[in-house]
Amino acid sequence: MDDRIHFVEHKGKQILLLDASQATAQQMLLLLEYAQIMVAKHARESLLVLADLTGSKIDRTVATRVKEVLALDRPFVKKTAWVGAENIPHALMDSFHSFSQREIVLFKTREEAMDWLVEE
Repeated sequence: MDDRIHFVEHKGKQILLLDASQATAQQMLLLLEYAQIMVAKHARESLLVLADLTGSKIDRTVATRVKEVLALDRPFVKKTAWVGAENIPHALMDSFHSFSQREIVLFKTREEAMDWLVEE
């Protein structure tokens, strides 16, 4: 999983990259489990998180798990950005926002997302 979840440096700041691009539903579930464990090891409100969902498979089971992980990770995350979420239905994105009670900002590219994440 280290190839899919790792820190990248952008403008001198560390960003936790969750690369779920082209992931199957089963891979998504494993990735979410690993992400939850990894995030919980950090200080409260310390993480900048970028998730790349380009071409990933989000079925009902994955969507439920995404909501759970977003809610459980909330205390540790300062800012969250997603790329590749264009194909996620609007209603599902709304449920991610409301269930997690945190802002998830969508971007077209990783570069745009990382620029936003490191802004003060």
